[in-house]
Amino acid sequence: MRSTSRIGDFKTPLSRRELLTLASAGVIGYSMSGWLERMAHAAADDPERRRACILLWMDGGPSQMDTFDLKPGHTNGGPIRTIGTSVPGLKFGEHLPRVARNAHHMAVIRSMNSREADHGRATYHLRTGYLQGGAVQYPTMGSLIAKEVGDPASPLPNFVSIAPRRQFAPGAFTSGFLGPQHAPLVVADNLNGFNPQGQNYDELLRVQDLAAPAGITDAQTDARVSILEQMEQNFASTHPSAPALSHQSAYQRAVTLMRTNAATAFNLDEEPAAVRDAYGRNLFGQGCLLARRLVERGVAFVEITLSGVQGNPGGWDTHAQNFQNVQRLCEVLDPAWGTLMEDLQTRGLLDTTTIVWMGEFGRTPRINNAGGRDHYPQAWSTALAGGGVRGGQAYGRTSADGTHVISDPPTTVPDFLATVYRALGLDPMHQNMSNVGRPIRLADPAAHPIQEVLA
Repeated sequence: MRSTSRIGDFKTPLSRRELLTLASAGVIGYSMSGWLERMAHAAADDPERRRACILLWMDGGPSQMDTFDLKPGHTNGGPIRTIGTSVPGLKFGEHLPRVARNAHHMAVIRSMNSREADHGRATYHLRTGYLQGGAVQYPTMGSLIAKEVGDPASPLPNFVSIAPRRQFAPGAFTSGFLGPQHAPLVVADNLNGFNPQGQNYDELLRVQDLAAPAGITDAQTDARVSILEQMEQNFASTHPSAPALSHQSAYQRAVTLMRTNAATAFNLDEEPAAVRDAYGRNLFGQGCLLARRLVERGVAFVEITLSGVQGNPGGWDTHAQNFQNVQRLCEVLDPAWGTLMEDLQTRGLLDTTTIVWMGEFGRTPRINNAGGRDHYPQAWSTALAGGGVRGGQAYGRTSADGTHVISDPPTTVPDFLATVYRALGLDPMHQNMSNVGRPIRLADPAAHPIQEVLA
């Protein structure tokens, strides 16, 4: 039976779900009437609404020269053309048309500069804000944000990591000195970021082993859980090590999910086909859809890794055939990211959700003999969108050949992460006690948030 939805004083014979489905799929335009805007503002102004962050992690280091800082007409530029965006004068690469339609929500930072050109060390730097080395076990940014803005009473974890690729820098994906209670729930693990041929990404994106085995009653399940919990507590009390506590914490979170209906957030079958098609029928696209479902239910931090697609398992590490591989990757990235921004906006969630797009470094302006671009940390790009971000701009500039930052000052990694924290309403100088008994700030003490890109 179809019910009537009321948004303010406006009534519609469609259900709220049907209206959102049509809008998300592009069937209803924002300019056709005022009901959608009123509904979005009502959701965004909800005083109970917590902030959230979605990280789109581009494993391997994406080429700024072919995405957000093109140099048309220069020999370093290559064959990828620029296209216009929703912001006059702002140009993106031609393989990002849907993202370009949402440029008014985005701030592209073209002045990134660091010294780390190794995948492992650079990944650690970007994800923690600190250089690798020494005794301090720095937490990844997802753990920091989840701790600061997450709801400890939520049945869902406050940090979910989708398809991470941790081989090069496993320490960059942990909760570090914050402890196991702030570690991520990992789904679609050990896949190198792309959907292997013949595997069902719907199943990969579900939390595994939550249902009791066939023939086991609820009473039997509860009894077994109680026994195991007692064993876990006894072991942890006599062996108070990080692995023991981590295992206990992970098990407790799994039991919480089992005993509530919160795990339905991972059931993408609930979404209409048109919405799923818009995101892209691949692991990254459906991962972005899952991220929307999770932040909609109060999850503080979700990251989705794009580290490879069919035909290009090397992902953004485009030492050879850069232009063909960038096109393949953007064909997956563009519909997912563009639809994510539109879907969050439609649902009134974009103003409280900060989207971060980044990899560990950029690619060389010079094109090598294999038609590729190599590692390049001297001048590259990142992007922010949504909550706390002053969209519709590119911040910073590089030289005509793309080899160096000419705006002053360059944007350091700590500067960028401090900006992310500020966008989320956090103080980058807030301190947590480390594993060595020394307080550590969210961002390096020398960091300066980019005020120009903060709303």
